Amino acid sequence: MSRAWIGDAAIAVGVAAVLLVTALTRQPSPADLRPLGYSLLVAGGLALAARRRAPVAVLVATGACALGSQALGFDVPAVAFLFAVYFAMRAGHRWMTLAAALLLLATLPFAAMLSLHDTAAALARSRDALEIAWLIAAAAAGEALRQAERRADEAERTREETARRRADEERLHIARELHDSLTHQISVIKVQSEAAVHVARKRGEDVPEALLAIRDAGREAARELRATLEALRDDGAPRPGLAQVAELVERVRLSGIETTLTIAGTRTDVPAAVDRTGYRIVQESLTNVTRHANAATASVRIDYGPDTLVVDVADDGRATPADAPRPGVGLLGMRERVTALGGHLRAAPRAGGGFAVHAELPVVRS
Repeated sequence: MSRAWIGDAAIAVGVAAVLLVTALTRQPSPADLRPLGYSLLVAGGLALAARRRAPVAVLVATGACALGSQALGFDVPAVAFLFAVYFAMRAGHRWMTLAAALLLLATLPFAAMLSLHDTAAALARSRDALEIAWLIAAAAAGEALRQAERRADEAERTREETARRRADEERLHIARELHDSLTHQISVIKVQSEAAVHVARKRGEDVPEALLAIRDAGREAARELRATLEALRDDGAPRPGLAQVAELVERVRLSGIETTLTIAGTRTDVPAAVDRTGYRIVQESLTNVTRHANAATASVRIDYGPDTLVVDVADDGRATPADAPRPGVGLLGMRERVTALGGHLRAAPRAGGGFAVHAELPVVRS
């Protein structure tokens, strides 16, 4: 049993207990409906235990329980619904949370009228059960924590990428230094010793053991140096490619942006450099969508052509053609990757609003 689940269960039981005690102290009427009302209050609190797996479903369930208890005459604050609003906002379901809150605010007075039969009293009870200030506070707290967690994740990702880039740069620097300082000298030793052995044997002379040792040592040193340089230039770590694009799309979808992925053409193996570049273009584009675009939807399309791989990423954010482009490190890196492969990149606001990235990568199969 995970610690997170235990914490959620504890919150759910605590809220259910508070609601039940509050209802018991206020003694709602009529008496024959009290068991059903108590059950609704407890069910609304216990539903919070599922807030990580299904925050929207918890939001609906707690709202329904609050309406039911009000209709049965229970003058109890909708505490469980406020918790559900906080958790749903924290999970990134902003518009769904707003719609549920407005719907509950609009229907609570009608639910209260079923037991009070007095419009003024019903309005007063519904206002006490769910004040707008409480809703705003719960939603703001959830959104603030979501933004803080996202910034922390981005900071951690940036630190990891910076450390990885510096390590890569250091390895390449060492490789260049080894290549420049040792490769030429070892090659000279190897060539000269092999030439000396060849000349001696051609003349029918005995080859000195020292010369043979120098030749063999030169060959071995050349092999070892080549292997060392290859290890320094490639750390052997798994490199993400187009097969992992679906994971990127899913992460963006979970952040609250409706994102679709379309694969066109026949999926085939492409060169490793093209595969990695296509992934990086989608990764950087979706990162910009979540951080800067203020978009509700985004789309990713990967088109496998016979000689070209086309990658398109678009969103419906706030960018317009009138906006002055602000090329950052991410866009510059994308352009450099595409240009290095002989491809073409276009990244600009769309005519209808939003931003679009279009990359064409030539595919040269061996």
